[in-house]
Amino acid sequence: MNLNQAIYQMENSAKIKNIAVLGSTGSIGTQTLDIIERHPQLYRATVLSAGRQVDKLIEQCKRVHPDVAIIADHKAYSTLAEALQPLGITCMCGEDSMCEAVSADNVDMVLTATVGYSGLAPTVAAIESGKDIALANKETLVVAGEYITGLLKDSSTRIYPVDSEHSAIYQCLVGEDHEMVDSLLITASGGPFRTWEKERIAKATASDALKHPNWSMGAKITIDSATMMNKAFELIEARWLFDIAPERIHAVVHPQSIIHSMVQFKDGAIKAQLGVPDMHLPIAYALGCAERMQNAERPLSLKDMALLTLEKPDTERFPCLTLADTAMARGGNTACVINAANEIAVDLFLKGKLSFYNIYELIMRTLQEVSFISTPDYQDYVNTNAEARRVALTIAESGKIS
Repeated sequence: MNLNQAIYQMENSAKIKNIAVLGSTGSIGTQTLDIIERHPQLYRATVLSAGRQVDKLIEQCKRVHPDVAIIADHKAYSTLAEALQPLGITCMCGEDSMCEAVSADNVDMVLTATVGYSGLAPTVAAIESGKDIALANKETLVVAGEYITGLLKDSSTRIYPVDSEHSAIYQCLVGEDHEMVDSLLITASGGPFRTWEKERIAKATASDALKHPNWSMGAKITIDSATMMNKAFELIEARWLFDIAPERIHAVVHPQSIIHSMVQFKDGAIKAQLGVPDMHLPIAYALGCAERMQNAERPLSLKDMALLTLEKPDTERFPCLTLADTAMARGGNTACVINAANEIAVDLFLKGKLSFYNIYELIMRTLQEVSFISTPDYQDYVNTNAEARRVALTIAESGKIS
């Protein structure tokens, strides 16, 4: 290699952004790796983490060769370490390892795509170490939005939303005076039960709920979409992401999943971001820190846009949507309780131990019994999460909810 070649390689390597992909084996994680692998001149995955899917994590590591691989399940650690030892990849396990890895010098951006409450601790660690975040774990802001926004005030970290709805709002706000924003309109597909009568929904099984009409997602978020809890969480997340009053954030059902969300301005204008129902575009937009990437997603066709409809959400059939108002009105640790109870309820529903509408009932019962904290700190969130899970399981096991 001559001097000019060496200089060229150094200049180009300096442009490569090192990404920690937390939740690499899930839907968002696998699509993120797809983008990274297609653009090696821009990105490198230096950290991969997974919950329990050790075989898939091993396959990913053999393909992309990260510096560090982390498995949350301690029982799977030896399998991971043995498989990756010949490649020289550092293997770690547990939540503390994720926090350590995202804080290291070989990470420029952290993509958080873990499921539920598990995203909170590594997100806090990333903020405290000044790393930019591509946020796909909405529960972080749902559980501890006020705490997270407080941390961001003292950090160089910038958050780029990955959820298609929040990415759409982010894009609509580029170049706009935020004082002129009237309201945020967050679209929802309506899920698999949009046209079902309440009596039929009440008898829905996990198999029914997992048949999302537009999106291919993990089991937990797919059930949340069916109950519209996912949309409730997105309303809460938007409140913190965009610093807007809760009463100015609204959900609207859009079955085609082409309009990803809209912003209404005080002059009466509405801006919308449209795209096919595929997560590559919002992921690429976040990885690029709001810079667009060519061919991130196939373009919309005229046929795609031929019939776009909007509907008012039905909170009688989908009462979980109302929990956004409950959480934002009450504040404190309320959303943390709701999230924890929902994770327990969804798990029980997937196992056939809880009926569809009793997901909402279990959350409400848990909310009534868990201690309310008006101004929680980080440890309060940890304790609330543990208490709410314990209470939800106790209520479910009592037989009073089925």
